Amino acid sequence: MSDAVSSPFDDIRRLITTMPGPDEAAVEAVRMRDRQLTKPAGSLGRLEWVAEWLAAWQAKPVPSVDRPLVCVFAGSHGVTAKGVSAFPSEVNRQMLENFAAGGAAINQICAAYGLGFKVFDLAIDMPTGDITEGDAMDEKACVATMAFGMEAIAGGTDLLAIGEMGIGNTTIAAAIYKALYGGSAEHWVGRGTGLDDEGLKRKVAAVEAAIAHHGDNLKDPLEVLRRLGGREIAAMAGAILAARLQRIPVVLDGYVATAAAAVLHAIHPSTLDHCIAGHLSAEGAHQDVLGRLGKIPLLALGMRLGEGSGAALAAGLVKAAAAIHRDMATFGQAGVSERLS
Repeated sequence: MSDAVSSPFDDIRRLITTMPGPDEAAVEAVRMRDRQLTKPAGSLGRLEWVAEWLAAWQAKPVPSVDRPLVCVFAGSHGVTAKGVSAFPSEVNRQMLENFAAGGAAINQICAAYGLGFKVFDLAIDMPTGDITEGDAMDEKACVATMAFGMEAIAGGTDLLAIGEMGIGNTTIAAAIYKALYGGSAEHWVGRGTGLDDEGLKRKVAAVEAAIAHHGDNLKDPLEVLRRLGGREIAAMAGAILAARLQRIPVVLDGYVATAAAAVLHAIHPSTLDHCIAGHLSAEGAHQDVLGRLGKIPLLALGMRLGEGSGAALAAGLVKAAAAIHRDMATFGQAGVSERLS
């Protein structure tokens, strides 16, 4: 009997089985050094945990963030024809030009924190299929887009922050969450870029129609990704996987970026162990999703901009955590008396 013909998605599943785990020796080295630093034990709170997390996934006893990179993936969506966004689709191209000119919020954040910045145009002028009537992508295109996302880190980095830009993609994210987790469309759908009440109703209806159209074909997380997801979400999923294989810690942005992570988590929860949630989005259901993924966000600033802005701000904190751990004096170096036993 001949072997069954493999599908492009099989390559992704095989890749997941080869992911490296955390370096526990590096984590223990961080803990040992932390006990010698000139501060009370635990006094830096989660920043101490961040240093351990970095060490675990960089496999370095003294973690560092010297080449941080923010990658923003931009895509467009056929579902915008259903009136699900407050902004027209031509904003996609206009925002890419704004990024290139250095005029967006993310440009300023990256400059302030010394972060590298790359934008990836995922056929921005060619929307994916309208998910209420058909598939966003076929399997081959979905895997090719994931592979494109995997190449985002080809130039090298030691901390990856991922984000996105795409009119209509909070509708896409809401549909993915409903497909993965169930519940009502109203629970997952938010106002995105600022929808009015009528626009919100259209957005809910679009998510309901998409789930009804695809029905039982949404049991496999990768099928959820190709049928409902945008190219930017597929590319972010690829970037997350590539970072894991190359031992690069990842900072996730908000509601849409987390949808890419949620697909991978649904395949196997350990796929996100090297990821941290950068911030809690103002898009209401984001907290629910983060809870399901077991992620506690570093920041909660009421932001809902996208474009990697929350992840980039959090990357600044991660940089600080690494610098504190590496450069802070020990009690012995500073001549400071240690705690009385």
